[in-house]
Amino acid sequence: MSVGARALTGDAYLRHVFWDTEIYLLPFYTAVWPEAARALLMYRFHTLPGARAKAAHFGFKGALYAWESADTGEETTPERVVGADGKPVDILTGKMEHHISGDIAYAVWQYWRFTNDDDFFLRAGAEILLDTARFWASRSVAEADGKRHIRHVIGPDEYHEDVDDNVFTNVMARWNISRGLEVMDVLRERWPNHAAALREKLALGDEELADWRDAIVRIVIGRDPATGIYEQFAGFNALQPLELAAYADRKVPIDVIIGRELTQRSQVVKQADVVALIALLPEEFPDTMAETNFRYYEPRCAHGSSLSTGMHALVAARLGDAPMALRYLRATAATDLDLDPNSAGGVHIAGLGALWQAVVIGFGGLDLNGDTLGIDPRLPPQWRSLSFRVCWRGRSVAIRIADRTVQATLVRGEAMDLRIAAASRKLTAGATVQVSV
Repeated sequence: MSVGARALTGDAYLRHVFWDTEIYLLPFYTAVWPEAARALLMYRFHTLPGARAKAAHFGFKGALYAWESADTGEETTPERVVGADGKPVDILTGKMEHHISGDIAYAVWQYWRFTNDDDFFLRAGAEILLDTARFWASRSVAEADGKRHIRHVIGPDEYHEDVDDNVFTNVMARWNISRGLEVMDVLRERWPNHAAALREKLALGDEELADWRDAIVRIVIGRDPATGIYEQFAGFNALQPLELAAYADRKVPIDVIIGRELTQRSQVVKQADVVALIALLPEEFPDTMAETNFRYYEPRCAHGSSLSTGMHALVAARLGDAPMALRYLRATAATDLDLDPNSAGGVHIAGLGALWQAVVIGFGGLDLNGDTLGIDPRLPPQWRSLSFRVCWRGRSVAIRIADRTVQATLVRGEAMDLRIAAASRKLTAGATVQVSV
């Protein structure tokens, strides 16, 4: 089973499963309750047949996961709904919001790396990563300009539909293909028999793997070399600027105020898109690029989704902008506390996951992606302390951050290395280390 968009608190979205689970909830479960994280990811393994069928339906290889998933993994997004004016409105997310496959691959890789759960990797994780990589390689088409493009998609910013080369989608696709190749290398080195069996099962030949390597090099990523700013999708920069500050007192989403047509013609973003990419793949934003892209897109975001403010809080915290991070943190926390008719359908569980990430990953500086457990805190000056526990590769570690120091205690498990800011320390069972930051 998996967690629906409103968890068990309501039946909005018919309890369908979205990318909310993998991107907004999995980091919490991976770090705090890894057994539950594995169960959530096994749901995606059990629904691989549905994802393969969807990819084949659209003429692609590999696994294209359902945007809205239920018991079988077949696409359950409605094709149209009746609008407020009584006219039918086409729903394109099930047909075009393809970044879901990259999101699931991201969660699989993060879980395996953080937990070292090789049994999951061999039973399910490797196959998911390979089949999603295969999808992206077939989805990125080589064209006359010598580049490979991913056209006709919807990125996290659902205000703009049927766009080309959405940067979130394309960069996640390239990352997913890279991990697929890395999976093959790991399998050949550590489990050669399993590598051979999986290649045979998937009919994955050398020629296809060479095409994956080509895709990594040639997929369009839309970054301006002069400024370092990613264009959210092809043509975004040519859209009409919109001064969102003029609508600061709005009580309803911006697209309701200005209308769907003007929204689509404007540089107004529904939710974290490039900003979400900064949160997930910070290595794609070296030097000052994270700051530059965040400052460019933050004022353009209207936060028309409960998924948005938490991502902004996390990135602002990492960048050291505590006032902005706290403002977004409070907005995320208030989602289901302030009067909101949408909350009648259940709490926005992904927003709560984003809240945890903003605090523990953003302010606490927890690194879920390294070979060593890492802590690099950036607490707001008005916070006295922050304490949390994480499970890392079979161990339980207690962290307390206060008075510009980090205390770490290995509560359970074998001795391990811990990176605190730039310092590396050895943790032994029952012992506490303290490092000034």
